Amino acid sequence: MPLTELLASVALTARLGPVHVDASWADVTAALGEPREMLRNRRRPRLFGYGDLEVFVCRCRQVRLLTVRTWTETVELPTYEGPFPGEPTEADVVAALDRAGCAWEVDSALTFDGQRGLRVPATSATFVFAAPESAEPRLHAMGLPDNGHRCPTAT
Repeated sequence: MPLTELLASVALTARLGPVHVDASWADVTAALGEPREMLRNRRRPRLFGYGDLEVFVCRCRQVRLLTVRTWTETVELPTYEGPFPGEPTEADVVAALDRAGCAWEVDSALTFDGQRGLRVPATSATFVFAAPESAEPRLHAMGLPDNGHRCPTAT
């Protein structure tokens, strides 16, 4: 499966394998193993990585957001055959979303000089493209944002 098709599926379902907003961190690590820790703090929240998947985990040990980095030459994701070629074009991403029946819109909050954003209203998935004036926009990252979680362990 090409990376664009996989990301369209993530945008449509709001899931990347066992990883989704509100997932139990214990369930994610049981399925994927131990990640590399990218942002360490004595207490949560913490940022973890599995290849090019970044997962932000709250103090209550729930996944709060996830991001797939695509700005590198290759993209590696847990449990998926890869690596995938990185930096797909906006045209390829939009075509994959359309083929998946995934409605999208331009995200004006993420669109400004040198950057263009698309959003999937049904899941709030976002696609951020580097959009230089002289070249076709290339996907920088795709993410699923927090859903307004109020941590019960916050003091």
